[in-house]
Amino acid sequence: MSVKETGVSYYGISYPEHAEKDFKEMIEHNCNAVILALSEFDIDFWFPNIVKVAKVGRDLGLKVYLDTWGIGKWFGGEPPSIFLTNNPGNRQVSAVTNEPLPAVCFNTKAFRDYFYGICEKLAYEVDADGFFWDEPHYALPKSYASITGGAGDDWSCRCPVCQRDFEQQYGYEMPHILTKEVIAFRENNALEILEIASGKIKAIRPGSKIICCVHATINNYYVKENRGYDDWNKVCKVDAFDVFSTTIISYKLPRSYFKSITQQTVDVARKYGKGSQRWLMNYYQEPDKIEEIKEIAQLYAGMGVESLFAWTYRGGYGTVLAAPHALDMWDMLGEAYGEVLSKEYKIK
Repeated sequence: MSVKETGVSYYGISYPEHAEKDFKEMIEHNCNAVILALSEFDIDFWFPNIVKVAKVGRDLGLKVYLDTWGIGKWFGGEPPSIFLTNNPGNRQVSAVTNEPLPAVCFNTKAFRDYFYGICEKLAYEVDADGFFWDEPHYALPKSYASITGGAGDDWSCRCPVCQRDFEQQYGYEMPHILTKEVIAFRENNALEILEIASGKIKAIRPGSKIICCVHATINNYYVKENRGYDDWNKVCKVDAFDVFSTTIISYKLPRSYFKSITQQTVDVARKYGKGSQRWLMNYYQEPDKIEEIKEIAQLYAGMGVESLFAWTYRGGYGTVLAAPHALDMWDMLGEAYGEVLSKEYKIK
């Protein structure tokens, strides 16, 4: 098997003595890595224990990655944003309706300073193996239903800052439609902030592994989500990224879709000399037969995926997004990991 890394995301960053028990359970479930999901509140309030929890994980032999979870509602995740609460004028703005949206405009200086500050603080003080950029995206658009989109499709961001920067670069007012120039502007800015943040992290902690995880959507000539990270070649060209990752796929989609996304993920990662990572759903939804988790893990492993992760620990047990049979899902995930993880990478 090609799989070198297996892990889950984890919310329990409050008490290191509890995290230690959970980490041992993860190891029993054939995990050798964990992603700490860190909300803005966690980083602001629980920071001393985040430092301790990361150390506990590493002392047990786990690779520990830091997930800037839901920060600014630019990254994926459920937690609210302290920055948005304190800075209502830094929101993304709809291009069509001109309404402010519940997501930060990451082109504003206030947010960039805030985000870079978080990254530098984590890099300086938390002894982790790397960072996980978790589904970064513009608020709009998403989930196009038609094959070509249409004139009524809204998008973001067209706030005053984006309008000013666009006009400075192109010499004319930012259009209200997604022209090729607007798409390039959005994509370049979306990558720039992550590239700068990754560089700052590596300047502090050179060994940090940077994983960039984008939405697992098929972007082609006809269909494109325009979330800012749709051009996977462009994402993988960023030197500061070490691993290219694509996110969870619903179990309701055909297995051919799983295979297509995974093939594209592995191919583009190899093309640019990056590691490859795929995700499994271990919360909210489950396959018709729980054993199918093993089949999907085997599929990913057989296609050359190097890192497998699942969201989340214990199938989300105890949360509103728990899988219907959360603990059974968790146990089956552990069995699946045991079958695909190369023996030399298992924690003894």
